[in-house]
Amino acid sequence: MTYARNQALGAYGERIAADHLVASGLVILDRNWTCRFGEIDLVARDGTTLVIVEVKTRSSTRYGGPFEAVTTHKATRLRRLATAWLEAHDVHPSAVRIDVVSVVVPRTGPAEVDRIRGVA
Repeated sequence: MTYARNQALGAYGERIAADHLVASGLVILDRNWTCRFGEIDLVARDGTTLVIVEVKTRSSTRYGGPFEAVTTHKATRLRRLATAWLEAHDVHPSAVRIDVVSVVVPRTGPAEVDRIRGVA
């Protein structure tokens, strides 16, 4: 798969994930926020809880599912990114949670979306 195609698939997956989260009652606060530690795909609010969302999109599960791509190292980086986002925005939520949204986009049919809450 080419770089441009991967970028387009990832952007599509993030839109699908954002729509899924909004339909679940979350409010999207930020998208693709970057700092020196990396990028946060989505930042959302779930009531009084700030939710850092990592979106993993795949066109198939042939080489493993999207959730498998979130390693311990990645979870540590997401926690560091969450702290950086909070400091940059001077926000003090009652709680912070990290969720992972899996989006599998098959050749035909609708995307399959799943979410794991509180991964790190």
